[in-house]
Amino acid sequence: MGFLDTLLGRTKPVPPNLDELFALPGAAITLQAATDFRPTGSGSVCFRAAEGKAFSDIENDVRELLSMDSGASPVQVTTDSYRFTWLVCKHQPDDAEGLVTDLHAVNSSLESGGFGPQLLCTIMAFRDTGGRKLGVVYLYKRGTFYPFAPLSGQRRDNALELQIRGTLGDDLKIEPDLERWMPIWEAPGL
Repeated sequence: MGFLDTLLGRTKPVPPNLDELFALPGAAITLQAATDFRPTGSGSVCFRAAEGKAFSDIENDVRELLSMDSGASPVQVTTDSYRFTWLVCKHQPDDAEGLVTDLHAVNSSLESGGFGPQLLCTIMAFRDTGGRKLGVVYLYKRGTFYPFAPLSGQRRDNALELQIRGTLGDDLKIEPDLERWMPIWEAPGL
């Protein structure tokens, strides 16, 4: 980073560290102990699908690899209205480690295939006994996490999100800039 970057307030982007995803099972235990939220066994990876055979081959390899996992159901692939692709993995709710391993495999496969810039986020879903939803979102380009608590009518529970930030602050690298806590309304599996 040069003098001019410092003077103009530019910062180097934080390189993503996909191994940060392995902190999610511990965070799930913290959430269960401190709140009423439990993992649903669902998680998803969001990316901008690229055109071409190389990307298609990687996507097919990931689907095949994860579908062979005996603890998981077949992988679902959907596209939202913004044309982002979601790869949804499902495990038993008590298998957070297996789910995170699968989510990490998806991210790693895309990254090692040269498609890291197309990765947007990874979400692990939680729900409480009252039916409230919570997603713990990993921002690939920032290397940080944030909570997303959707409500009906495209509203969100900001107070709950701040509470969860405080609860998980010791377990996960939480995104400090609240403006980057983007709502992910159409996230499948959440």
